[in-house]
Amino acid sequence: MAEIIQKDGTWVFDGDALRLTPGRDKNVSLLRRELGELLVPLAALAGISFEQGKKSGRLRLRLRDGADPLLHATGGRLTEPHDPYQLLVESDRYGVAEYFVDEVRNALLLDQVPSGPVDAYLLPGPSVPLSVSAGDGVASFDGERVRLEWKWQAEDAKSAAGPRTLPLADIVAVEWQPTVGLENGHLRFTVRAAPSKVPPKYDPNAVELWGFKKDPLMALVAAAVQARLPHPAARTALEDARPADETATPPSPPAAEDDHDALLRRLRELGELHRSGVLTDEEFTLAKQAVLKRM
Repeated sequence: MAEIIQKDGTWVFDGDALRLTPGRDKNVSLLRRELGELLVPLAALAGISFEQGKKSGRLRLRLRDGADPLLHATGGRLTEPHDPYQLLVESDRYGVAEYFVDEVRNALLLDQVPSGPVDAYLLPGPSVPLSVSAGDGVASFDGERVRLEWKWQAEDAKSAAGPRTLPLADIVAVEWQPTVGLENGHLRFTVRAAPSKVPPKYDPNAVELWGFKKDPLMALVAAAVQARLPHPAARTALEDARPADETATPPSPPAAEDDHDALLRRLRELGELHRSGVLTDEEFTLAKQAVLKRM
C-alpha cells in the first residue's frame, strides 16, 4: 500500500484503487469538500505524474476518457483549485510522492490497464439528492428529475414561468461552463424535442453563473445528471448504426454575432447587475472599463 498525507488531502493506493480524500485546510476548494472522498478504480486510470516546484509540487491523475461523469460534464474546464484529481505536495514529501507514482505506474503495467477511452462510467458521480444555489437560480436533482427555481436576480422571462421541473427521461445533454473573464458561465440542460438557442440568461432550462464562490458547485449537479444519462460511447454507437437520411437538410451554421452589439449588450447586463446590488461599485467600474477597451 502507498499513502501520502498532505494539508491538501490524502491519497491512498491499495493496488486495486485509489482513495482520494480532500483535506480540511481552509485553502481546499468548496467543490472538493462537497464532492468528498472518491474511490477511483485502477481500471479508470490512464496515468499519473508528479511535478516538482521550488516550494511545492503537484500530483496529477489522468483518467481514461469517459470514465468519470464529472470530467465529462465539465469538459476539462475545472481549474486547479477545484480539480479532485490533483494534490498539492509540500517539498519535504517529494520522495513520498515519487514513490506513490512508481507504485501506481507499476500496478498499471502489471494489470496491463489500457489508456484508451472506456464505454461505461467507472465512477458513480456525486450522490443524490443534492441542491445548489448559485447565479440566478437553484438547481436540485433527486436522481429522477431536475428542478430549477429562480432568484430575484433572474430575468423576467424565467421568473414569470416559475419553477421548472425536468424529468431525467426528457434530458438529452447537460453542459457546465465556468465564468471566464467577462463571459458568464452556466449550467444548461438540453431537453428532448425542445433545444434552446437563447442565451442562458433567458433560457428556462439553464442557470446563469456570474463567477462567485459557489458557481463550481453547479458542476456537481451536472455530473450527477450526466452519470444517469446514456454513456457518450453508447450514443455514438447508436448514431453510427442509424441509417443516413439522404433527404435531410444539413443544419445551418449559427449566424455570426456582431461584436459591437455583443459588447453593448454586455454593458447593459453589467449595469443591471450593478443596479440590483450583485456587483459593487468597484467591480462594476473595472468590468465596464474592460468592455470599453474592446469596443
